[in-house]
Amino acid sequence: KILKGFQSLFTATAIQRLLDEDAIIIGRVNCDEFAMGSTNENSTYGAVRNAADISKVPGGSSGGSAVAVQADTCLVSLGSDTGGSVRQPAAFCGVVGMKPTYGRISRYGLLAYASSFDQIGILSKSVKNVALVLEVIAGYDEHDSTSSEKQVEDYAAGLSFLEKKVGEENKKKIAYFETALQHKSIDPEIREQTFALIEKLKSEGHTVESVDFEYLDYIIPAYYVLTTAEASSNLSRFDGVRYGHRTDDPKDLMEVYKKSRSEGFGAEVKRRIMLGTFVLSSGYYDAYYTKAQKIRRLIADKTFEIFEKYDFILMPASPTPPWNIGEKMDDPVEVYLADIFTVQANMVGIPAISLPFGKHKNGLPMGVQFMANKFEEKSLLAFSNYLMKHW
Repeated sequence: KILKGFQSLFTATAIQRLLDEDAIIIGRVNCDEFAMGSTNENSTYGAVRNAADISKVPGGSSGGSAVAVQADTCLVSLGSDTGGSVRQPAAFCGVVGMKPTYGRISRYGLLAYASSFDQIGILSKSVKNVALVLEVIAGYDEHDSTSSEKQVEDYAAGLSFLEKKVGEENKKKIAYFETALQHKSIDPEIREQTFALIEKLKSEGHTVESVDFEYLDYIIPAYYVLTTAEASSNLSRFDGVRYGHRTDDPKDLMEVYKKSRSEGFGAEVKRRIMLGTFVLSSGYYDAYYTKAQKIRRLIADKTFEIFEKYDFILMPASPTPPWNIGEKMDDPVEVYLADIFTVQANMVGIPAISLPFGKHKNGLPMGVQFMANKFEEKSLLAFSNYLMKHW
């Protein structure tokens, strides 16, 4: 709402690169306001509905992107992933959703929510389509100082890598967190199916081992402290002065700011701005923001330590199947906890992919997630393609 009537003066780099390759853009889709949400209910345009069951949420924040693919209205869609906003809706909608390494795709033209977490992601029903689009939109961009200069690999050609190799060389070492799979928040059937997948991978000759990860319960609190702090700063530009919604008949400049932002922002966005402003405020900065940054470093160090021994980390993409629209709107903390398995990849800046693997007993889709080390998209996509062909 706060951007009503505003038309962008430029095109995002990711979109321009697709247009340069003659991609056909068929439209824009709904998402949680400023990408803040895990259900796609926090939108001024109303909720997005899951095509598998229209009474259920599609996941968020990129729920519209996931449903567009799920409902076969397009072959590929883009979304943004700050803490799982591509992978969680991909799991809820039974499609493939990938978040690449931080900096792999330029964020120029992506509205900033939390700048050190945000990354553009890709959704499709096919790993090959994801690989092809990533190849086109990845790479350095002079407009985004956080974009990597590392060379873009031939992701699509690399998909057949595992098929061609023989012997022990194509067997992968995969870690999983027992604490995650035994976590109190996880749905019993998702736990059961994930363990079944682990046994299947072992039977095919892959090494799948449980590793200790003692920071699981610290990820969500640290993530929400850091992302809301960055959101508080990033969203200060929407002030009713330069563009977008401006309140009618303000008495003075302060009222322009206060009323424009109060009228223009939705409830969830205001909640996160206020939380972020609080953790950055004098007297609380060290207690919350500084401590959360230290936790982020511990999580990153432990994750990279795991990748010294393993190729991938396996985890459910979501602890639960999709729930009813409106069911959790009164309890934002419960919605925040739905991101418990996806935020690690954003905290560390590593690539992660959600793959559909079967249906829950209630008939709704489920997703499994694999994470890889930085800039290991090629091997992650190749392994994902291999799995999709051998479920």
